[in-house]
Order: sequence, then C-alpha cells, then structure tokens
Amino acid sequence: MTHDPTDTQARFDRRTFLVGTAAVGLLAACGGDEEEEFSLIQRYPSDVLVPGELRLPFSLSKDAELIVDGPDTLSAQVVDLDGNKLGEPLTAIRREVTPAPYYSFVTTIDTPGLYGIVVDGGPAEGANFEVREPSAVAIPIPGQAMPSFATPTVGAPAGVDPVCTREPNCDFHALTLTDALATGNPVAYFVGTPAFCATGSCTPALEALVEQQADFSDVVFVHAEVYTDLTATELAPAVQDLALAFEPTLFLIDGDGVIAERLDGLWDTTELAERLQALMA
Repeated sequence: MTHDPTDTQARFDRRTFLVGTAAVGLLAACGGDEEEEFSLIQRYPSDVLVPGELRLPFSLSKDAELIVDGPDTLSAQVVDLDGNKLGEPLTAIRREVTPAPYYSFVTTIDTPGLYGIVVDGGPAEGANFEVREPSAVAIPIPGQAMPSFATPTVGAPAGVDPVCTREPNCDFHALTLTDALATGNPVAYFVGTPAFCATGSCTPALEALVEQQADFSDVVFVHAEVYTDLTATELAPAVQDLALAFEPTLFLIDGDGVIAERLDGLWDTTELAERLQALMA
C-alpha cells in the first residue's frame, strides 16, 4: 500500500524546516512512516528559489542506498505549511544520470513562504522547500539581465589553470561570457567543475551540454570552472562574481541577455534538450 500524495494533511514544523543548505544533492527529506517505500534525496539548493516556475528534482533512496531502478513516473502534491493542497497533482518521469536517476517536478508558486512536496511512495511528511523574496537571493535569477563577466578562455585564462577540468577539455572556452552575450545569440552558461564536484553531478551535466551542442548551433555555450587550480583551495572569479554557494548551475540566457531559466543541481540530456528548445522558441 502506498501513500497517496493527493490525500494528505501533512504539517511542516517551521523549527525543523530545511533551509540554507550550501550544497546541492544528498539531503534527505525528514520523516517517514511504516508505509514509506523510499526516502527523497534533494538534488537542488534549497535557499535560492524565488516566485515563479520552480524545478524540484529528487533522487530516491532506500536503506541509505540510492535507488537505480525506480518507477517510470512519480506523482506528487505541493502543499502549504498546514498540509493544504496547492494546485493540481504533479507528475515527473524518471531521468537517467550517474550515479542514480532523478525525477524533476515542476510547479509554479507566486508567493514567498514555506512549502512542502509529498511524493507518492515517499515519506508522509514530504520534503520541505522555501520560496524567497527575490531581493533575498544573491545569485542572478530568471527575468534579470545576466551580469557580464570576462570568464577564463584558452587564450586568456585569467589565472585559472586549467580552464577546464574535463578530460579532454570541452569546447566552451573560446569566448568569454561577455563576448558570448555580445553576439546577440542565446547563451548557455555553465558553472561547474567535473574534477571536484562533490555530488558527482557536474560531469554528467557537462556531458549533456557537450552532447547537445551540435543540435543547438545557434546557442553559444560557455563553461567556467569553480576553482582556480587543481588544489581546489581558491574559488574562481566566476563563482565569486555570482555569489554561488553550490554547483553545478546552468544559466539559459535569451538573445537580449535576460536569464530565461536557471537549472540547478543536475539534468540529463533529454531535459536539457527540452530546456534549450524552450530557450530557442
């Protein structure tokens, strides 16, 4: 017997609310009961969500092990702090990445506050998330103009060595972000370090970009590393300039230089293609 996320009166305790996490990934949702089939593993930073369309990706675990053969789809319900349903039930398909698949629920919330998402088969208490006032979020958000940076390139590494920790290096270091924005084309700006990503999501995220580059030739792809060198002791300017406290993240920027969307945490090739198609529309 599974827990029905559309028939819940779960309540969320403000004192135990999960906020302020500085790293993406492997943050287990609180609670659970004897009917629980799995735990929820948060794959996004919980302190940078703002009103509008929200993307909430989760992986699943059981007995402290990531589930690699989860169901094809999952259903969920967003609720307020008192367990009242908000909007219609959500559905997410399984998306394959290393080390385990994920499910990306998309919902729209217009008011800052504390919320929960209850997933069928998961903890009855669900997983908590916060929607913040835009002024309380330091990093650039959708709808804002993308700040312009002279990101490291092969010809002008700006003190970053190597400029790319992928082996072999990706092709996204020919133009600075400033130059890319000046082209008037849509831009996909990725910040992440394949060599040192603590959650293991930077490498598949970058590989998805590499795979999609040929199909989206009108999009300018730019990659910036997180650290200045292989000691991984000093943050690169790209991170400092954006006030980033997590990785990876992908800014999808339209031809006018406005952030259309920001993907945080992880994505597979199929979801990335969907988002790039929306950027081009």
